[in-house]
Amino acid sequence: MKPPSRTIGRLGKVKRKALSQKELVKTHHFDGENPLPLVVEPNMDDVLLASWLENHREQLHTHIQRFGGVLFRGFNPKPETLEQIIINSFGKDLLSYTYRSTPRTKVSGNIYTSTEYPRHVSIPLHNESAYSSAWPMRIVFFCAIPAAEDGETPIADSRRVYNRIDPKIRDMFSEKGVKYVRNYHQNQVDLSWEEAFQTQDRDDVGRQCREKGIEFEWLNSEHLRTAQKCQGVARHPKTKEHVWFNQAHLFHVSALAPEVSEILLTQFKLEDLPRNAYFGDGTPIDGSILDEIRGVLDEETITFPWQKGDVLMLDNMLAAHGRRPFKGDRKILVGMADAFNASDLER
Repeated sequence: MKPPSRTIGRLGKVKRKALSQKELVKTHHFDGENPLPLVVEPNMDDVLLASWLENHREQLHTHIQRFGGVLFRGFNPKPETLEQIIINSFGKDLLSYTYRSTPRTKVSGNIYTSTEYPRHVSIPLHNESAYSSAWPMRIVFFCAIPAAEDGETPIADSRRVYNRIDPKIRDMFSEKGVKYVRNYHQNQVDLSWEEAFQTQDRDDVGRQCREKGIEFEWLNSEHLRTAQKCQGVARHPKTKEHVWFNQAHLFHVSALAPEVSEILLTQFKLEDLPRNAYFGDGTPIDGSILDEIRGVLDEETITFPWQKGDVLMLDNMLAAHGRRPFKGDRKILVGMADAFNASDLER
């Protein structure tokens, strides 16, 4: 049985920082044991979040690197201001969502819906695009409509996860890395290659794969297989701390419910599964290893209930995120910024 994650923000008193009347914001933590996220709230009416962030960018960066993420609550910005909020925060244009792993819809500009899986599906903790050779350093969530029930976005400190995983397992992932194998079939059991690569052009798929260092092979006119070796752990370029940074536990066949994997394995050979993960040298990853990793992620999970207008900013390497099942309507918008390439990682 999975241990319950720590749900915060519902009960108990919080210790707040003493503030003068002249300060525009106040800060506190939900949980003293794990200070992720830092919560920032307006200390007076009519504090515009986009303006405050533009004027306090250095302070924001310090907070994010120290705690892994910041939750802005009570500012109640409008959804259409999210892109400007992100630009003001990080001084960079937003990134487009390419080489996709999950279905999303573009809302405007480079603002997207969060992953569009059915309401009953739980999305495990992960770092955005850790299955790729490039990823955003910043990911921002905006709560436009909180779910009627549940639907939290759980988070976890990737430094704590790294430190808690058995050193022998860490060493295997560090030395070998992870190879992600994806098969795009005509029956579209998973994402089609057109959706994953955001193109209808096979030549464009080849160009993208070569640019990203992805091996690819067209097995027939509609069956594309790709494989890419990526990092298993990483060292944050700014803080120099080691973090757990891969999606092996999501891509591996053991991530599927037993009845689902049984059905898929009657339809496909192991090498033809829509997605699977191996060690970087191509050797199998034992499911028991990934179960141990999932156990650490479960124990490090932090949840808080969304409120309408919440803005959660995460350092994508320092903090993982996921999604809880929910009931009712739910609309969480997502934007990403500050591209980073695996070739720039330090050992």
